[in-house]
Amino acid sequence: MLFMNLLRIAGVALLGLFLLNFFVPRQFHWREEMAQLSLINRRIFQVHAIFIAMILLMMGLLLVLLPGALLQPAALARAVLIGFIIFWGARLLFQLFFYDAQLWRGKPFETVMHITFSGLWIFLTTTFAAALWKTFHA
Repeated sequence: MLFMNLLRIAGVALLGLFLLNFFVPRQFHWREEMAQLSLINRRIFQVHAIFIAMILLMMGLLLVLLPGALLQPAALARAVLIGFIIFWGARLLFQLFFYDAQLWRGKPFETVMHITFSGLWIFLTTTFAAALWKTFHA
């Protein structure tokens, strides 16, 4: 039951990230920023943003609606969990090593966001790793 609840919490978090995508463009002034890009680069950025949001939605729905399916000792469940571990583990590494500290250090709101998202990526990665472990010990 614990693992199912953790997966559902992860799903709710991902659905929250999906919803956040509706507010990020305005918050970061994407319309003005992207106006400086060529049409091809603007469209590539927009398509990537839409597909990232779709992935967040689909992952979130899978985790909320079918957490038990990911806890089965089956090859498909393990493959999906390994993919999630790689995806969110890589996202954590990017959070820690790609974003320059000058983007958040000394800025209270940005520092809180950096810590919050680092914590979320750690939670997601460890939750999926724990669920994978559970598939071998069911």
